[in-house]
Amino acid sequence: MEDEILEIAPEARVPAGDDSAGFWKKLKRGLFMTHTEIVEKMSAALTGKAVLDEATLEYLEEVLIQADLGVDTALELIERLRRNALKEQAASVESLRKMLSDEVADLLQAAPRPRTFGQGPMLTLVVGVNGVGKTTSIAKLARREQLRGEKVLLAAADTFRAAAIEQLALWGERLGIEVVRQGQGADPGAVVYDAIHAARARKVGQLFVDTAGRLHTKDHLMAELSKVRRVIDREAPEWQKRTLLVLDATTGQNALAQAKTFSQVAAVDGVLLAKLDGTAKGGMAVAIARELKLPVLYLGVGEKADDLIDFRPREFASALLG
Repeated sequence: MEDEILEIAPEARVPAGDDSAGFWKKLKRGLFMTHTEIVEKMSAALTGKAVLDEATLEYLEEVLIQADLGVDTALELIERLRRNALKEQAASVESLRKMLSDEVADLLQAAPRPRTFGQGPMLTLVVGVNGVGKTTSIAKLARREQLRGEKVLLAAADTFRAAAIEQLALWGERLGIEVVRQGQGADPGAVVYDAIHAARARKVGQLFVDTAGRLHTKDHLMAELSKVRRVIDREAPEWQKRTLLVLDATTGQNALAQAKTFSQVAAVDGVLLAKLDGTAKGGMAVAIARELKLPVLYLGVGEKADDLIDFRPREFASALLG
């Protein structure tokens, strides 16, 4: 169910993603299942071996693919090991993990970097199919900005489902954030129009717009998103704008397919990978960044309202394999 019960701690003052002791703890928790599975299989592969032979390399390739790093990425990582590693140096789990961690970090560092934004109000268009945790992720993003002292407004532009409107309204009530909404079946463009004018009147710094995600009617989705973007460009020309795609890490390759489809219908600026703590497929972040050339911006690593952290390539690689 998309509308999870998040814990909201009013006394918290450190935004998720800041340089704090909590960041590393949350990242390790989010990647625990993936990390454990990879390391256990590495240990099994290297037991009793003095060198990293070809059969072991092929097995490790399968391990990386099963962790959803992506076929192309897994092949490249193994080829790098084959080409660069001295066999006697990689004959222990610890040394192999260090080598792979460094290689993953290098791959991620070479992926496209996120756009940079200046001062001024920001409008974030949040897209993603139903059930990926989109509403909960918007709540986490809103909470994050609240803790930074920003004034936040939410727009319920997923008018295709009454439940989506109700869920966002519930989160607005819990967080003390106003939600601009109309009834089911209303024009999403009209909701966005109202939200932009409300945000300007209230001097809001962060406006998050929820949208419908009907991949089975891609043409309708494309038309709807195009209309919403036209309204945004016309009514808020001076605002900074970005499109954030929410993906469910637990769905593995389905998430990759969704990302490809949304990239075809919308100019996606970055990805929020939700439910990372509930899967052993955490390598999906690598596949998204490496194969789809989409920057991963945020990771959802738990059920609390502040369990949203920035994606940092080197730290991610270290928590995944190091």
